[in-house]
Amino acid sequence: MAGEGRGSRAQLLECGDYMHPHKTATPRCCLWLASHINVRKCVAGVMLLSILTIFFYTYYVTAPITSLVWRDRVPRPLSQCSLLASQQQTARDHRSDARLRIDAKVLVIAESLYSRLGRDIAELLVANRIRYKVEVAGKSLPVLTTLDKGRYGVIVFESLSKYANMDKWNRELLDKYCREYSVGVVAFATPGEESLVGAQLRGFPLFMHTNLRLKDAALNPASPVLRLARAGETAWGPLPGDHWTVFRANSSTYEPVAWALRQNEYGSNEERLPLATVVQDHGRLDGVQRVLFGSGLQFWLHRILFLDALSYLSHGQLSLSLDRWILVDIDDIFVGERGTRLHVEDVSALLASQTALQRLVPGFRFNLGFSAKYYHHGTLLENMGDDALLKNREHFNWFCHMWNHQQPHLYNNVSQLEAEMMLNKQFALEHGIPTNSCYSVSPHHSGVYPVHEPLYEAWRKVWDVKVTSTEEYPHLRPARLRRGFRHRGVMVLPRQTCGLFTHTLLLERYPGGRQRLDRSIQGGELFQTVINNPINVFMTHMSNYGNDRLALYTFESVVKFLRCWTNVRLASAPPLSLAEKYFQLRPDELNPLWGNPCDDIRHRKIWSKSKWCETLPKVLVIGPQKTGSTALYTFLAMHPALVPNLPSPTTYEELQFFNNNNYLKGLDWYLNFFPPSQNNGSQITFEKSATYFDGDLVPRRAHALLPNAKIIAILISPSKRAYSWYQHIRSHGDAVANNYTFHTIITANDSAPKPLRDLRNRCLNPGKYSHYLERWLVEYSPHQLHVMDGSLLRSEPAAAMHGLQKFLKIQHVDYDKLLKYDPKKGFFCQAVSNEKTKCLGKSKGRIYPPMEERSAKFLRRYYTPHNTALSKLLVRLGRPVPQWLKDELTNG
Repeated sequence: MAGEGRGSRAQLLECGDYMHPHKTATPRCCLWLASHINVRKCVAGVMLLSILTIFFYTYYVTAPITSLVWRDRVPRPLSQCSLLASQQQTARDHRSDARLRIDAKVLVIAESLYSRLGRDIAELLVANRIRYKVEVAGKSLPVLTTLDKGRYGVIVFESLSKYANMDKWNRELLDKYCREYSVGVVAFATPGEESLVGAQLRGFPLFMHTNLRLKDAALNPASPVLRLARAGETAWGPLPGDHWTVFRANSSTYEPVAWALRQNEYGSNEERLPLATVVQDHGRLDGVQRVLFGSGLQFWLHRILFLDALSYLSHGQLSLSLDRWILVDIDDIFVGERGTRLHVEDVSALLASQTALQRLVPGFRFNLGFSAKYYHHGTLLENMGDDALLKNREHFNWFCHMWNHQQPHLYNNVSQLEAEMMLNKQFALEHGIPTNSCYSVSPHHSGVYPVHEPLYEAWRKVWDVKVTSTEEYPHLRPARLRRGFRHRGVMVLPRQTCGLFTHTLLLERYPGGRQRLDRSIQGGELFQTVINNPINVFMTHMSNYGNDRLALYTFESVVKFLRCWTNVRLASAPPLSLAEKYFQLRPDELNPLWGNPCDDIRHRKIWSKSKWCETLPKVLVIGPQKTGSTALYTFLAMHPALVPNLPSPTTYEELQFFNNNNYLKGLDWYLNFFPPSQNNGSQITFEKSATYFDGDLVPRRAHALLPNAKIIAILISPSKRAYSWYQHIRSHGDAVANNYTFHTIITANDSAPKPLRDLRNRCLNPGKYSHYLERWLVEYSPHQLHVMDGSLLRSEPAAAMHGLQKFLKIQHVDYDKLLKYDPKKGFFCQAVSNEKTKCLGKSKGRIYPPMEERSAKFLRRYYTPHNTALSKLLVRLGRPVPQWLKDELTNG
C-alpha cells in the first residue's frame, strides 16, 4: 500500500484533490511537477524550480511551526457538544452506608451459558474487573447471604420476562433479600418475545410495547442513575436492532433514564413522541429498586448505562472511578518507506493537534519512539520533516526503540543488544533528545512477552528502563483480557490499539471505510476501550500522522465524544507515573502468569528460535509432602516412556517452579531443566514438586503454562502425614519442632507464638485434601486428575503403578520385575539384580516412635469433616475410595 500510496493517485491528491484531508499540498505538488518537466529543454523551468525549492526549504525548516490550515470537506474532529451537554455537570456520587452490607459482586441470571446477551454482560463485567457469578435461569437461586452480609450487590436478569414470571418461592426469596440488604435488580427485555402492544408486565404497573424500530436516543438529565453517562446530547440515527421494547408507566415509582423516537414509517405526529427505552423503578411499591432495559448491550449507550445502573443499585459498591489516563505512543519515528513519512506540515499539524488536546486532556503530550538508524532516509521533504521533529523536540515526550528497528528476540547475545541500544542513545545525546523517560517499547513487541531475558537486562543497563508496554500479554485477543505484570524490575503495561496500523494511511482506503472508523470513535471499540480501562496506552505509528493524518482525527474526535457523552475526567502523564498508578489500582497483576509460547502463533513468531517448549512437562506430580511422592518420582523415572526434569542444585529432583520464588525467575529458568537433549523425542516429560498440592497460586499458574498436563496427587492418612512431617523437620534441626511436642504443636491455638502457629499449619493444612483438590479442579478437568492411594503404592507398588500407567495411556511395564522389597528399609526399592536393590536415601523410610494416643484421637476428630468431604468428592468423580480413608471414617 505504501508504494501505491505514492503513485499517480497520491500525487494527484498532493496537487490539490479536494478529498485529501488536512493538507497544504504545494511542496509535494512541486516535486511531482518537477518529475514531469523536461528541464533539459526548459532553462526557465529549472530556474523556477530552484527558486521554489529554496523558498519552501526556507519556509518549512527555518520558519516557526505555524497553525494547521484545514481544508474543506476533510475528516474533521467531532465538533463541540450541544449547549446542554457542554454545560458543566457534576457526576453523581452513588455511595452510601448501605454499600457496606453487600459484597462488590454481581449475580447474573442468564438464559443459558451460551446466550449472546449473557456473554455480552459477562464480557463487560470482565473488562471492568467486576466480579460476578453466572447462574442459569430456571434453577433455584444460589445462597445469597454469608453471615450478616449480602453476597451480591446487584442481581442481573438477562430476561425481563423470566424475572417477572419467576416461581413464587424464588421470587419471594429474592425480594426479601433485595429489601433486607438494599440490593437492586437489572433486567433486559430480550428480542424474539411475542409482540406486545400496551401489555402490562406481570406484577408491575408497567406497560410494554415490543419489537419496535427506534432512532435518536437521548438521556434524562434528571435521572439519579447517571454517573458515567452524561445527558444533553442526542445519538442521531437509527438504533441497532429491530426488536426494541419501550415502557409506559402509570405510577410515580418509574422514571425514564433514556428516551428514543420511533422510526417514522407512517409520518404520524405520534411517532415523534419520546419513548422510554430504559426506566428506573424507585421501589416505592415493593421496596425493590430496579433498572429495566428495552434492549441488550448492542447499543453503545446501554453499555455505560449498565455500568451506571450497577453503581446506583449497589449504593456505590460497584462504582467505577471517573478518572481516565491516556498516553498516545507514536512508534517508528524516522522509520518508514519513502512516501509514508512526515513532512514539515505534518509536524505542524501534530503540534497544533497536541495543543488542542491539551485543552481537553491536561498534561497531554505525544510520546515519540525513535529508531535513529533511519533518520534522513526519506525524500527531501521527508528529511525536512525529520529535522522539524528534532527542532521541536522539547514539545514532545520521547522514548527509545531499537537503533535499527530489529526485533530483540533475534539477538541471543546481551552485548549485541547493548551495542544497538547505545547507538540509539548516542544519537539522542547528539541531537538533544531526552534520555530519562525510563520507558521503552520493543519493535513488534518482541521480547517483552514472551519474555526474552537479554532484552530486559540490556534495557536496564543502557536506558534504565522501568516501564514498557505490550498488547501481547497474555494474548492479543480478546483485548478486554490484556493485563500488566512486572518482571526484572520492569513494569509492563497493557497496550491498546485504536484501529490504526502501520499501513493505515488514507481515509478512502480505511478497512470498512470512514463509517467503520467513526463507529469505533462514537461509542464503539475505541470509545469503550477508554471507558473500560482507567489507564490507556495507545499504540500508533508515524505513518498515521502523515498522509491523511488519521491519528489526529481519531484522537481529537474520541476525546470530544467522551467529553460530550460522559463525565470521565481525562488526563495524561509520563509513562513511569502511569505505571505506578496502574499497579496501585491493580496490585494483583504485579506477579506475571506465564503461558506457553507454543500455544499462540503470534508469540511463537516473537520468541527466540534458540528456545523450545516441546519438552515442557506433560505430567505433574503435585504431592502433598510426606505421602510418598519421592518414591513415585523414582518409579516413574524407571519407565522408558517417561523422563524427569534435570535436578535442581538446591532442591534436587523438585523444581518448585510454580511456587513464588522460582516462578518469578521466569520461563527461561524453568525451560533449562527440560533441554531437548534430555528427551529422545518420543518420551513424556514429567515433574514432581510436593509443594504444589497446597500452594495458593500453583493450580492457576500450572494451568496457564501446562493446560493439557496430567495431574497426579498421592494421598495417605492425613494424621500419618502430619506426624511424618513433624518428624521430618525435627530430624532436620527445626528449632520449633525440637522445642515442642507434636501434641503441643497440633493443638496450639491462635494466640500461640507465630512460629508455633506456622508449624501447626504446615502439619495440619495439607491434610485437608478435598479443599485443595477442589482448587485444582477449578483449573483442570476431572479426567486430567489422578488421585493415587499412597498406602497402596507403599504396600503394592506394582498394582498402584498399573493403574497409573492406564491413566497416562502409556505402554504397560511390569513393575513386579523392576521393584524388590528391601526388608532393611521396609519398603520396595529398584531391583538392580536378583540380590541387590537401589533404595532412596537415609532420610526416606525412617522409623519414628509411635504417635501418642491423645494426638491420634485429636487428629481423627480434626480430620473427620475433611475426610468425609474427600470421600464425597471421590464418589462424585467416580474414583475408588482408598482403604485408609474407609478406615479413618469408620474409626472417626
